[in-house]
Amino acid sequence: MIRYILVVGILLPQSLAHPGFFTSIGQMTDLIHTEKDLVTSLKDYIKAEEDKLEQIKKWAEKLDRLTSTATKDPEGFVGHPVNAFKLMKRLNTEWSELENLVLKDMSDGFISNLTIQRQYFPNDEDQVGAAKALLRLQDTYNLDTDTISKGDLPGVKHKSFLTVEDCFELGKVAYTEADYYHTELWMEQALRQLDEGEVSPIDKVSVLDYLSYAVYQQGDLDKALLLTKKLLELDPEHQRANGNLKYFEYIMAKEKDANKSSSDDQSDQKTTLKKKGAAVDYLPERQKYEMLCRGEGIKMTPRRQKKLFCRYHDGNRNPKFILAPAKQEDEWDKPRIIRFHDIISDAEIEIVKDLAKPRLSRATVHDPETGKLTTAQYRVSKSAWLSGYENPVVSRINMRIQDLTGLDVSTAEELQKDEPDAFKELGTGNRIATWLFYMSDVLAGGATVFPEVGASVWPKKGTAVFWYNLFASGEGDYSTRHAACPVLVGNKWVSNKWLHERGQEFRRPCTLSELE
Repeated sequence: MIRYILVVGILLPQSLAHPGFFTSIGQMTDLIHTEKDLVTSLKDYIKAEEDKLEQIKKWAEKLDRLTSTATKDPEGFVGHPVNAFKLMKRLNTEWSELENLVLKDMSDGFISNLTIQRQYFPNDEDQVGAAKALLRLQDTYNLDTDTISKGDLPGVKHKSFLTVEDCFELGKVAYTEADYYHTELWMEQALRQLDEGEVSPIDKVSVLDYLSYAVYQQGDLDKALLLTKKLLELDPEHQRANGNLKYFEYIMAKEKDANKSSSDDQSDQKTTLKKKGAAVDYLPERQKYEMLCRGEGIKMTPRRQKKLFCRYHDGNRNPKFILAPAKQEDEWDKPRIIRFHDIISDAEIEIVKDLAKPRLSRATVHDPETGKLTTAQYRVSKSAWLSGYENPVVSRINMRIQDLTGLDVSTAEELQKDEPDAFKELGTGNRIATWLFYMSDVLAGGATVFPEVGASVWPKKGTAVFWYNLFASGEGDYSTRHAACPVLVGNKWVSNKWLHERGQEFRRPCTLSELE
């Protein structure tokens, strides 16, 4: 069975906590069509209102001409029997009809459509998740706020800008998470855009209120005091700012007194201020991981690079590949990571995607505290399982993997397990090797990285990479621990097959050395 995973970029949010989030490219594109449908419905409503106003306008113009003539000689006007009749008719009937027209609600169709479509809308939690995704991408790819705000991302086709309100919202999300580092960055960006003259319902007072406190929380008391004074220049009656000003001045005075008595005391006082801490989902390898995602990994020495080759591979004289061998390239030496080029066709990719789309579900990770599988903020991919018997294309891909690796795929994982002891349930041993198809190109980001050795493998549509997770002795090769980088721009389709120990006894014999 092959596991097909869909990983989507910011436009697919990358760091969301709950499983109902819109991480599927299909869900996101559906929302685009939903919004387009609502815009069409809104335009129909506007036209209906314009038609109604046009009718009212014509009626008013007609009555304006009529009453202008009648008021010049009222007695003479109503002396005509037809005029008298029409006056009675207008006041008794036509003005009531006009009243009904004015009161007629033309929004029924639009409101009804909006109500139906609202059930598919993202909620507050989704919006927060999308904001966190931007913050994660900002850190991973070392992007400054101005670059993101101007939409100057690599490979973008549809440039988009962040308004002051957008930047303010990002800052508020970070503030709610007690992430004062990002609060400061995005409130400063909002303030910068206001200073540049952008018109916004968000005022500088609101921005400075958040910014000054975020700066204080990070320990920069001088800057916090300066920002608070700037806020009070704009709004001298601001209650919180006045209270903060007194508090900041009190702390500074106390530190001065402490400085006079003892430098040690001064040091103690400074430690009372909160400093920026690690993110809630911080991992020890995060810094190395993010560097690798940016392509800042270890550079091989020329001597090591000379040992990497491209070759034609016939699967050890496999009849299927003798006349048309596979293109093989060494990506890394230790652990050995091999890339196969042009190994899956565009037609096969589309069939696999069509099969997988209806059953995509949020991927899970093993929680070391509970011992159960759960969703995680740092993993928002969606996955589905496809069996060889479901479609001849899947079966053909399975056999291709077996022919090229020389490993038996019959003991590969047959079902997606929801228990932490999934391998025991299978009874096929540990995962001996991983085969990973790249089924899409990615405009920016989306690498597969190996933090232990500093390797980064970049997506290329139609290729696959292969490596062994275990030494031939059966011991785990920890250098193959890997992670997927978030997609910065675009979307990423990958599929992988995990091959297990059982059935490989004669295909990959065990060695006597533990690390061979």
